[in-house]
Amino acid sequence: MATVEHRENAVTRFAQRIVENVERVIIGKREQIEYLLVALLCQGHVLIEDVPGTGKTMLARALAVSIGLEFKRLQCTPDLLPNDVTGVSIFNQREGRFEFQPGPVFVNVLLADEINRATPRTQSALLEAMQERQVTVEGVTRQLPSPFLVLATQNPVEFEGTFPLPEAQLDRFLMRLPLGYPDEVSEVEMLRNLRKRHPIETLEPVAEADELWALYDQVTDVHVDETLEQYIVGLVAATRSHPDLALGASPRGSIALYKTSQALAALRGRDYVIPEDVRQMAALTLPHRLLVKPESQLRGRTATGIVAEIVERQPLDMGGVR
Repeated sequence: MATVEHRENAVTRFAQRIVENVERVIIGKREQIEYLLVALLCQGHVLIEDVPGTGKTMLARALAVSIGLEFKRLQCTPDLLPNDVTGVSIFNQREGRFEFQPGPVFVNVLLADEINRATPRTQSALLEAMQERQVTVEGVTRQLPSPFLVLATQNPVEFEGTFPLPEAQLDRFLMRLPLGYPDEVSEVEMLRNLRKRHPIETLEPVAEADELWALYDQVTDVHVDETLEQYIVGLVAATRSHPDLALGASPRGSIALYKTSQALAALRGRDYVIPEDVRQMAALTLPHRLLVKPESQLRGRTATGIVAEIVERQPLDMGGVR
């Protein structure tokens, strides 16, 4: 296979500005920041999952600020109602009519913090918004702003007072992104940055939302060789017949893997996808769509481990791939 060339383009220049700006707030997580940009370029939603205190909320806020997008934070609790998400009509006595008061979902970047603490009824209020980019309240359908990105967080170690996300809603997230603890050097730098005031308070936009429209077209123009298309379908098909899985990835998983591979290639300065792009994004776009059999869970099998195993074993005909 020929040597892969990295060259600067509009996507890489845009990403570099955003990453460097977000890193003023979130230190030592360049790769995770880039993955969020991949989701943004695919117009997809992200489930950020990790233990408390790893910067999930701050990462979402820093990304929105860096691009000059309107940002709102929705703290999910068991008493949160669907109308608290989508909005409600309130009677205006002066005008003598009902007026619709938009909910927090009418925004460019919505942070649904601790989404698994909301009841299933409230969680379902996000389904139409995430998939159709619209909400229907009292029989009236209203379009959401564009771009529209849902960044949801959940703590995998807390189960008391939580409502696990159903497979239908998990499938609507383009990817699931773990953050992990920072290394010691990054954590020391973080402490120094917080001596006086939080860096998020002085963070300024370094890009404009209008730039995204041209970048969307550039990402969708990234070439995916027919061999890699077959490879993507083969990876997803392997999850459907795996003996440790009760549920494999849906066609939405194939689409997610395809689109994110294109976005990652563009972010890396290429106008074509390579096998490593697919392998890298499979670990983020497929595991949360799988359901491991109970008996396999008892043996320590996880969806992430199974996807890694499939990626390692799935054959790839390299002919014709640059």
